[in-house]
Amino acid sequence: MNRTALAIAALLVVMPFLWMISLAFTPENDAFRSVSLIPARPTAENFVTAFTDAHLGRALLNSAVVTVVAVLTNCLTAVAAGYGFALLPFRGSTPLFYALVSTAAIPVSVTLIPLFLMAKSMPLIGGNDLAGVGGTGLLDSLGGVVLPYLVLPMNIFLARQYFSTADPHLAEAARMDGAGEWRVFWSVYFPLARPLVAVVAIFSFTAVWDDFLWPLVVTTSEETQTVQLALARFLSTGNVQYGPLMAGAVLVTLPVLAVFLVNQRSFISGLTDGSVKG
Repeated sequence: MNRTALAIAALLVVMPFLWMISLAFTPENDAFRSVSLIPARPTAENFVTAFTDAHLGRALLNSAVVTVVAVLTNCLTAVAAGYGFALLPFRGSTPLFYALVSTAAIPVSVTLIPLFLMAKSMPLIGGNDLAGVGGTGLLDSLGGVVLPYLVLPMNIFLARQYFSTADPHLAEAARMDGAGEWRVFWSVYFPLARPLVAVVAIFSFTAVWDDFLWPLVVTTSEETQTVQLALARFLSTGNVQYGPLMAGAVLVTLPVLAVFLVNQRSFISGLTDGSVKG
């Protein structure tokens, strides 16, 4: 009975994705003439239209650049910050940690205006002077899109919880051999934290790749739009082409699935370790 219920639940979850793939390969004129997961006349023209009419190629490149930068900074900076909070405590580190993590509960809509003003007033960028006035700063740029995601508080929380149960004797042994604190982190603890890095990478990737609101606020031109904006603008043209729209949705979904499948084992291991240690 449990297996049957799980199978039904899995089918309900997978069906929209299968229907999306089917429409992506169905000619536009046949999209809603019949209900079938296997197109009678499969075609790849929808993907060509998605790239040309929706400018999806440039949007995919923009999203890839922004996402890679965010993943790298979180896997290095956020993990290092969590390591510091866990194994290098200092006076006031605990209140500072909880204050930092509490910012994750602030609604995105509350931070939009401060983030916008921060991006606009970035000194010596986009025509701004040293005081951050006179130009546009990071507005309508990929740097402005990635700005809020350079370090995510939740990733620091995950890293701190992970390293809080690490063996401190490893650090003591490394220090006795003359290793500095950065060497202890990078050569001893970071290689042991691969499951944590996988979790941070996947969470960072999905947060940036799927974001719509902040890129909508900070960008204005097609040259800087991300994949979510490209699909939304393609949908709002008035003459909705569902075949190309679904083709674009497939292309946007594939990187997320690929990242999860590549890191699946480490991701599950990281969540398991967190549930046991945390």
